[in-house]
Amino acid sequence: MSVTAEVGPRTGAGPGSSSTYKDRWEDPMARKLVHMLVLVGMVSLVLWMAFPQAAEAQGEPVAHGKSWFELFKTTGVVGILLLLCSIIGTALLLQYIITINEQNLMNPQLVGDLENLLGEGNIDDAYAMVEADNTYAGKVFAAALARSGGGFDEARKGMEEAASIEMFHLNAKLSYLSLIGNIGPLLGLLGTVTGMISSFQVIEKMTAPTPGDLAKGVYESLVNTTIGLFIAIVFLSSYFFMKNKVSDLTLRINNQIGEVLSRGLGGEEAAQESK
Repeated sequence: MSVTAEVGPRTGAGPGSSSTYKDRWEDPMARKLVHMLVLVGMVSLVLWMAFPQAAEAQGEPVAHGKSWFELFKTTGVVGILLLLCSIIGTALLLQYIITINEQNLMNPQLVGDLENLLGEGNIDDAYAMVEADNTYAGKVFAAALARSGGGFDEARKGMEEAASIEMFHLNAKLSYLSLIGNIGPLLGLLGTVTGMISSFQVIEKMTAPTPGDLAKGVYESLVNTTIGLFIAIVFLSSYFFMKNKVSDLTLRINNQIGEVLSRGLGGEEAAQESK
């Protein structure tokens, strides 16, 4: 099979080739993940507000301690690192929710145009079109058509190899969420240990330290651990949700790509002849 070296403009450009943000947010998995994050935030807020109010309702004296912002100021440099981790993780999560969906990975317009070209037997133009497309489906189609000279079986091998590579790239992106989720508790533990060391050094210089002096240093140090654990819960949960979403999307897309190649490259006829 001869493949033209010149790559022309994409013929699949049209109204359906670009997805709007509304379409992207209509993805069921994205909606579930956003709803879960909102639910976790609301439950945390309700619990934080409910316990002091419950104590006051029973007539128990409530000691109004430092606010969360005041406690955060005691975390020092480690607290700033934890805040940066949470900001970076949130930005990555929102980016993945918006961009990793079937519309962006599959590009239905490309699939429709490709199927028409393959039906006409125009493999060279079909290859030029998919090679110019940077979506997941475009790269997998390009790898398959580049080896279609050896028949459908050879094209399918090219498809499987390209799909494995592209799935690795997608999972590598998602691994940053796992990285942030694992770094958070370690940074929190580091802040707690260094904070307690500093606290004990201060207590050592006191002539008559009280239990309150010790408790103050301990609970201020534990703020780092609390923030680190919260980061781990949010971003590790998000990582596994997104990983399962990618596995589901790529499986369905690979099956659809295989069906298109089978119809366009004579895989169905070859299977019937072998029977």
